[in-house]
Amino acid sequence: MSIPLTVHSTLSSSSGGAAGASARKHLPPARRPLLSGTMADRLFGWLARAAALLTLALLIGILTSLVIGAWPALERYGLGFLTSSVWDPVQNEYGGLVMIYGTLATSFIALLIAVPVSFGIALFLTELSPAWLKRPLGTAIELLAAVPSIVYGMWGLMVFGPILAQYVQQPLQSWFSGIPYLGAFVSGPPVGIGLLAAGIILAIMIIPFIAAVMRDVFEVTPALLKESAYGLGATTWEVMWKVVLPYTKTGVLGGIMLGLGRALGETMAVTFVIGNMNQLNSLSIFEAANSITSALANEFAEAGEGLHQASLIYLGLVLFFITFVVLTLSKILLNRLQKGEGSRA
Repeated sequence: MSIPLTVHSTLSSSSGGAAGASARKHLPPARRPLLSGTMADRLFGWLARAAALLTLALLIGILTSLVIGAWPALERYGLGFLTSSVWDPVQNEYGGLVMIYGTLATSFIALLIAVPVSFGIALFLTELSPAWLKRPLGTAIELLAAVPSIVYGMWGLMVFGPILAQYVQQPLQSWFSGIPYLGAFVSGPPVGIGLLAAGIILAIMIIPFIAAVMRDVFEVTPALLKESAYGLGATTWEVMWKVVLPYTKTGVLGGIMLGLGRALGETMAVTFVIGNMNQLNSLSIFEAANSITSALANEFAEAGEGLHQASLIYLGLVLFFITFVVLTLSKILLNRLQKGEGSRA
């Protein structure tokens, strides 16, 4: 009985092998990769390097074009342009102090308001909010970033400005009337536009950016660290201040710098509510002023070729360097924080 079985199995295997060989003849040939692994690696490296060099070239090109456009003003005024408050297109005399002061003051006010509010939002969303409220509240806050800046400007001029004048500026002026420094600090016509109004509008605009970054970096903090702190008896504030913030300081500072860059470069909203006044009469937070971006938006289209246009481009160059200095200082601050943390360890 074994012999027929053996013969049958042999015949079956031979017939199966012949059928398999016949089927393999009809299979398409295996495709070889177009690039070997080494060549693909090199191509990827070249593309990444080209992208980085392209970005650097664009930055250098922008800086070069700004310097060339601002050269007549640079040649005439030099660094004195930064300390002169005269801006008189009729007499062809220009100085950028009013615009620089307005830009820095409104950005500082915006950060002063936005950073604590954003921290509170991120703290609530990550530690205190019920689960059903986290997603809709976070989405609602992020939607603020999608509102066009001109809408913020119109709302600030027609709605927020009168409220600020009636319920904030007038009471403050009546309370501090006659007090030497505080009275001057809140002086100005009660019209609701000026540095404070622009700073508050900017704060509302940058809160979504800073809060979103803070929330995301707070969520990546290891749960073990927070649970250990809670287990030792720490309060929610102590956990956030002594555990979460030191762990996420790089991301938090990055979010603040993102918001500051947004505030420095904002144009339309600031143009509506800052007052567009090229005079520095006082240091009141309610005084109408001007900023670099609003000056460019208002005057660049009508500026003739020559010193006026060159002075406006000079303002753009100054804004470029302000942003560069801010980013450099933030990097230095981060490095010092990291060194200090290493020395304490």
